[in-house]
Amino acid sequence: MTKRPEPVFEAPWHAQVFALTVHLNEAGHFGWPEWTQAFGATLKRHGLTRELDGGEDYFNAWLETLEGVLKQLGLAEEHGIETMRAAWEQAYLNTPHGKPVKLSAAG
Repeated sequence: MTKRPEPVFEAPWHAQVFALTVHLNEAGHFGWPEWTQAFGATLKRHGLTRELDGGEDYFNAWLETLEGVLKQLGLAEEHGIETMRAAWEQAYLNTPHGKPVKLSAAG
């Protein structure tokens, strides 16, 4: 039996958002058919009808879908998502190039 290769991600956050989504699915917060329907709707809304290579456009759509699903399930609030997004952006801007981004660098 041939072993399938492990997924390869361009950026650590791609792997993290993917793993978080899988964890939430396995914990029973939503089914995979519901996830794929929501993700497909996000891709369609953005006009991403071409073959995606798993890069930034794909994972930005993935993150947008996850945020929407979490809000719909009552597991996250819009204000909390925006606050966290702003904190990560500030941490990113305060982190020297090539270093890992940590929320403690937000300021």
